[in-house]
Amino acid sequence: RPMVRVLFVCMGNICRSPTAAGVFRALVEREGLADRVVVDSAGTHAYHAGEGADRRALRTAANRGVDLSEHVARGVRSTDFDSFDFILAMDRDNLAELLSLAPAAARPRIRLFMEYAEPQPLGGGRVVAEVPDPYYGGPDGFDRVLDLIEAAAAGLLAEVGRVLDSRT
Repeated sequence: RPMVRVLFVCMGNICRSPTAAGVFRALVEREGLADRVVVDSAGTHAYHAGEGADRRALRTAANRGVDLSEHVARGVRSTDFDSFDFILAMDRDNLAELLSLAPAAARPRIRLFMEYAEPQPLGGGRVVAEVPDPYYGGPDGFDRVLDLIEAAAAGLLAEVGRVLDSRT
C-alpha cells in the first residue's frame, strides 16, 4: 500500500516540531491511516539531540490528549530530503535553513507548515505564517502553538489524503 511520509522541522526539535508530529500522528490514527502515514520530526540545529520534548510542550500537549513522552530529539539528516514527501518548517528561518541544505530535487517538498491552516488572523489584514517559538516565553505561548498546530494539521491531513488517493 502506498505510504506518505511527513517530517516536521523546527530549530531544536524539543517544542514545536515534536508537538506538531504528536498532534498529526494522533489525527492520522483517529482517521485510521496509521499504517499508511509515517510521521517524524527533526531540528535544523542538533544541540538537543537525544533529549526528550520540553516539559512545557509535554504538559500542554498532554492537556489536549497528545502524548509526547516517547519523543527523542534529533537533527535533520541528509537522507531526510530523499525519504519524506512533506518537509514542513515551523517558521521562515527554519524554512530557509532547510532550503539551503536540501538538494534541488527536494526543495518543492519543503514548505511552511502554516500554509495548510485556514488563515489565522493577526490583525491589520495579516495572517499567521509561522508557528512562533515558545521556548523563551510563558506557558500561554505553548497553548498558542498548539492552537496553530491543530489548525494546520487538519489542512495537512486533507492534503495527505489527496496524495494517498492519487497513489492508489
